[in-house]
Amino acid sequence: MSRAARATTLAAYRDGITVICELAVQFTDATWLAQTPCAEWRAVDLAGHLRCVADDYHEYLDDAPDSRLARLMATGVPADSLARKLARQNAAELAALPDAPGKEHIGAFAESARAYGRRLALLTTPGAWDQPHHTYRGHVVTVGAMAGLACAEWHLHAWDLARALGKDYRPADPRLVREAWRSGGPRQWSQYGLGGAVLESGDPWDVLLGASGRDPAWVRV
Repeated sequence: MSRAARATTLAAYRDGITVICELAVQFTDATWLAQTPCAEWRAVDLAGHLRCVADDYHEYLDDAPDSRLARLMATGVPADSLARKLARQNAAELAALPDAPGKEHIGAFAESARAYGRRLALLTTPGAWDQPHHTYRGHVVTVGAMAGLACAEWHLHAWDLARALGKDYRPADPRLVREAWRSGGPRQWSQYGLGGAVLESGDPWDVLLGASGRDPAWVRV
């Protein structure tokens, strides 16, 4: 991955964190209990998930290419089965978190996610971002591609939080975020039947929302 591509990815990654923090301060005790587009998750649950997954990214990078995520991906299970396994992992990690306000979870998330971004920025040795992170069904996902996936995840969850507030969110460069997700998450595209023609048509943000299992028309009831 080129230096320019790394810088662009990291800038979008940091933007995603910033937007999440800006949205978090708009929640009240009542709205932290609001439903989100993520099935069965209230806003406070989503905040806890963000805290967990930011820490997971550190663990996966520490142990790559032999992390617990890499071992799961290496099994090559179908995408729908993989999604269920990851959902169970997310639920278990969330259940293990101590009860805390959403604001506290977001503070911990931001600290961990920014630290991950700094780690990535320090990987300046030629080829460092091209090292394997894990492999799924013959597709090697590099450290850089995983950074792109993390970037896209922050922007997607920013949309989730915005919707829980009755607002909307769209990243400044939705095409960049879509391609970041595409490079790091090939399983998602196949799971939702999105071939190349579909990816290049329509609104890139709506395509990404759909590819990640979200309904672009979702509104808080």
